[in-house]
Amino acid sequence: MSFSRRIGLGMLAATAVAFALPTAAQDYPNRVITMVVPFAAGGPTDTVARLIAEPMSKTLGQQVIVENVGGAGGTIGASRVAKAEADGYTLLLHHIGQATSATLYRNLDYKPGEAFAGIGLVTDVPMTFVARGDFEAKSMQELVEYAKSHKDDVTIANAGVGSASHLCGMLFMDAIGTPLTTVAYKGTGPAMNDLLGGVFDFMCDQTTNTTSQIKGGKIKVYAVTTDKRVPSLPDVPTTTEAGLPNFRIGIWHGLYAPKGTPQPVVEKLKAALKQALQDPNVIARFADLGTEPVPLDQATPAVLDAHLKAEIAKWEPVIKAAGVYAD
Repeated sequence: MSFSRRIGLGMLAATAVAFALPTAAQDYPNRVITMVVPFAAGGPTDTVARLIAEPMSKTLGQQVIVENVGGAGGTIGASRVAKAEADGYTLLLHHIGQATSATLYRNLDYKPGEAFAGIGLVTDVPMTFVARGDFEAKSMQELVEYAKSHKDDVTIANAGVGSASHLCGMLFMDAIGTPLTTVAYKGTGPAMNDLLGGVFDFMCDQTTNTTSQIKGGKIKVYAVTTDKRVPSLPDVPTTTEAGLPNFRIGIWHGLYAPKGTPQPVVEKLKAALKQALQDPNVIARFADLGTEPVPLDQATPAVLDAHLKAEIAKWEPVIKAAGVYAD
């Protein structure tokens, strides 16, 4: 084959690819989209995913199904999406653990800050300090005092290493300068069931998982981890008001696609996410759960990508100082 003919064929192939990408993006989506939640069904992140999946389905014209791929602090599900084909049909709905896993897990087969194309932030969920209904402490100050004086007997639970409740508990023990006996569960659901049953003393968990139990009077609540009180729990003080100043942690959630997903596809997903965050049912249900959608200007790839990198940098020294690793 002559040199000029090879050049000609190469140009034709390149042209074909150039036309194929826009065409594929124009046809997107033409089949079911899977939104992977890297935690157990029924947990806070699962709840957020299912609430936005329905309105996103309507906007995209194809069903968005939620699949729970739990384990290893969310890294198994995240790894699956990182390795998925970058065509917009496999997405990841993850929380703050996407940032902390970069330090907590030293042998990941993907880099959290590099393996994904951000779609946008979704919500920032407050945490609550809650205890079994018959726990001795009646206030946040009493909880801190009791924990310090009974550190060998007090049990604090979480939904597993790398979970939001684990991170909050780790910060709490650091803030009061007291290590406590930690009970790790495989998911928030099992942890809450045992809290209701009085198996352990207390935990720090997202309002999406605790609000209904708090309102039902089934568990004690001491504080929310926000600067302002949560509208759905107006009688619950902030950590600062309750005597634990400068303690704030919000569990932000973001929507991702694999790195390399075509920009037109990312734009369609971003538009669908923004529509979902304006859906009256999503707004109402988020409010019931003690949170709200992020402002629309934060539901963008640029904001999520920058936020993830900043959070990785923020948590790295905290985790290294604690010397707590998941591997």
